[in-house]
Amino acid sequence: MPGYFCLPSWQWLSRNSLANLASLSAEPTAFLMSAMPTPNLSLRAYQAQDLPAIVALFQASVSQLTAQHYDATQRQAWAPATADMPAWQTRLASLELLIAEDGQAIAGFIGFSFDGHIDLLFTAPGFARQGVASALYAAAEQRLQMAGVRELHTEASLVAQAFFARQGFSVQQAQTVTRGAVNLPRMLMRKTLEPR
Repeated sequence: MPGYFCLPSWQWLSRNSLANLASLSAEPTAFLMSAMPTPNLSLRAYQAQDLPAIVALFQASVSQLTAQHYDATQRQAWAPATADMPAWQTRLASLELLIAEDGQAIAGFIGFSFDGHIDLLFTAPGFARQGVASALYAAAEQRLQMAGVRELHTEASLVAQAFFARQGFSVQQAQTVTRGAVNLPRMLMRKTLEPR
């Protein structure tokens, strides 16, 4: 399975950088170092200037990494070649976002909210299957758990279903989201977090 994605309901550490990640949470994040895919990977908060790169990564991920589960028409409906940037700005403004970088390249991102919703998780095609999604997910779960969240949920694409299952999520319901006249299957998945 090439990469990991949440199918959004709306249509979507390096040792030197631990200080940056620690500023995103109240506790040390040493466990993330073991999930790092490369020595150069770092996690940071999303910034408004990241929008074009995030949208491009999303489009490339859907286009290149989901063909095993979604046909060309479905991929085009999911990630149109011409993105609605105002809609993206609005969507991202409602989420907590973490970006994984390898040097200057964005390797992936995760978007989540403190109601336990993992809304977006995408890896750049060149970084698929290298631990990027795992590092992003681990950081998000830690933040959510520290905020007192007890249950996580996501609408996982067929590509992401196995990834989330490995993180302890279970399928609650098969769903279909419609984009125009195109149906996209996905799975509603949930996970209960242990109290800290």
